[in-house]
Amino acid sequence: MDHEGQRVSRRSLFAGVTSLGFGGVLAACGDDDGKARPRTDLVGLFSDANVCTLTPTVTQGPYYFDADKVRGDIREDRPGKKLRLVIRLQDSEGCAPIGDAIVELWHCDAAGVYSGAEAQSTGGGGEGMPSGAPGGAPPGSGAPGPPPAPQNSPGDPAAGPPSGLPGPNDVLPPGAGAPSDVPAPPNPAPGVSPPGGVPGGAPGSPPAGRPGVPGASGATRAGDGMGDLTPTDDKRYLRGAQVTDRNGIVEFTTVWPGWYRGRTVHIHAMVHIDSKRVLTTQMMFDETLNAKVFTEAPYASRTGRDTFNENDPIFQEVMLLKLTEDGDGYLGVIAFAADADSDGR
Repeated sequence: MDHEGQRVSRRSLFAGVTSLGFGGVLAACGDDDGKARPRTDLVGLFSDANVCTLTPTVTQGPYYFDADKVRGDIREDRPGKKLRLVIRLQDSEGCAPIGDAIVELWHCDAAGVYSGAEAQSTGGGGEGMPSGAPGGAPPGSGAPGPPPAPQNSPGDPAAGPPSGLPGPNDVLPPGAGAPSDVPAPPNPAPGVSPPGGVPGGAPGSPPAGRPGVPGASGATRAGDGMGDLTPTDDKRYLRGAQVTDRNGIVEFTTVWPGWYRGRTVHIHAMVHIDSKRVLTTQMMFDETLNAKVFTEAPYASRTGRDTFNENDPIFQEVMLLKLTEDGDGYLGVIAFAADADSDGR
């Protein structure tokens, strides 16, 4: 369901704030039964993606807020390699497609900057980095890289903008270590498994795939200690939401994300069902294709990339998009398996 030309407030999907309401939005761009039009031509892309393994829940990061944009093309004026994303949402217990759910995306632009947080994500706390810095070669290549960017200590009242790196309550993938300047998550008591069976999970964190917990501001989050951001500018590029059709599919048009210190190339995603956040996760990219794309404008002017999939503290293989060339850009496909009934499975 692409609302270009009829951009609709995401809040109206939840609360009927406007005269459209949730049902009205679906009917406006759906079939006579008020459901989002099925994308039957896209179903075949997921023929090998019917594994009902719960998609890992990870940090929402420091730059999430409700952008209030229901639209398929989220590029606005941002330059970059065209990226068409097709996502299928399914139930983690039976692989059944989940229709009429909201899938929300946000990511940085080619320069590593987030809309709504341009000041925070440019050169502050290690988030941004000026072009022309040394290095940028993948680990193991033998080429020197830049020294680690200084990071603020979590909880330090004098700290600057968030770094985008996992905090002490973040859920890390198995075997992944936090960067040396970020405290490791506390270990559970002997004999006690981390909640949800996720290695490295902090005590009190919800199981993977579970909805978030109330934050200090009242907003729910992924149990990672990061509340929703209050935007500091009026930009909303590279943010948007779509409603899944009866096959559980949504489609977005965006650009290949850039990078910033401390994180590999990624796109954030959040799934809402019945006004609840049931999944907060991220999508990653094959490093061979990252390297290829970053030789082109507008990415090539920035060097000094310090974090790749293999040394990213959040990366998991299951987060990799299936990418193929698609006209003048790429097509990325991925299936999300969500815990729709919030029973931890």
